[in-house]
Amino acid sequence: MKVILDAYGGDNAPLEILKGAAMAVSELGVSVMLTGDEQDIRRVAEENSVDLTGMEIVDCQNVIPVEADPSEILKSYADCSMAVGLQRLAEGEGDAFITAGSTGAAVVGATFIVKRIKGVKRAALGTVIPCAEGCYMLLDIGANAECRPEMLVQFGLMGSAYMEGIQGVKNPRVGLVNIGAERTKGLDLQLDAYGLMEKAPFHFTGNVEARDLPLGGCDVAVADGFVGNIVLKLTEGMASFFSRSLKGILLKNLTTKIGALLIQGGVKDFKAQMDYTEYGGAPLMGIAKPVIKAHGSSNAKAIKNAIRQAKLYHENNVVDVISRGITALAAEKKEEQGV
Repeated sequence: MKVILDAYGGDNAPLEILKGAAMAVSELGVSVMLTGDEQDIRRVAEENSVDLTGMEIVDCQNVIPVEADPSEILKSYADCSMAVGLQRLAEGEGDAFITAGSTGAAVVGATFIVKRIKGVKRAALGTVIPCAEGCYMLLDIGANAECRPEMLVQFGLMGSAYMEGIQGVKNPRVGLVNIGAERTKGLDLQLDAYGLMEKAPFHFTGNVEARDLPLGGCDVAVADGFVGNIVLKLTEGMASFFSRSLKGILLKNLTTKIGALLIQGGVKDFKAQMDYTEYGGAPLMGIAKPVIKAHGSSNAKAIKNAIRQAKLYHENNVVDVISRGITALAAEKKEEQGV
């Protein structure tokens, strides 16, 4: 398959993007289309001994800044590396697109250039987060600060398709993030969404409290983008806090340092579990073709794993699974209305 890669998205572009692409070509058997300044890409690759075999370059000089209004990707920055990559995806010149650039621009660009799956109300950003039971997907994490109940139902369907197709979770448990487990908890959004999700074609297990997410309370955690982003940022902050605290404890004195040597294998495993570079990026669910938003500070390893993620997304036909689910939801709604 061919992955289209924004060579100038992210803090470490283009070098880490090129290194990650080279790793993916070598290890994953994919070909890569790079979008960006061709002369600069070749210069950076030559200076850092990055092999560009298996890659083609689409020359475009412009880059959309992270501080730019996201809608400008359709106007002033319609010729930027991100927009050109999305255009090539829409035209069928590649099977998936990845960028570590502006999240807002990626959402707007994917929505209006590549388009949404028919019937999808809004695309949602999802991310996989480690937990006691392995991992769970949280969505939306910021693409839609305000949501309607039917949007949350679609998010649950999208997340379920991803966790089954990509993570291999059979019949994923979908939970609605809320302030209590009882079905009577929450605001109108959660109360209305609960009733709809009970009838949806996925394994809905009810409300899930934030404290239960790290313990494996569900496989897919559904929230509006405002709540989801808060959950994500708090999770990231707590992970950093625990990591620093553990390091301080283990390096406190000679005795603890000896103890640290004895458990260093377990500490390394824990660190790897919490490493975002292992997961690659956040899929933009609901778009008609695979679009992955990599972390802005992605290194080569993260880019390689984002490409791996895109490859699995494509090979497991996640877009088709979501499309069939959306069609089933629409048919069910028509049946209820007696249409």
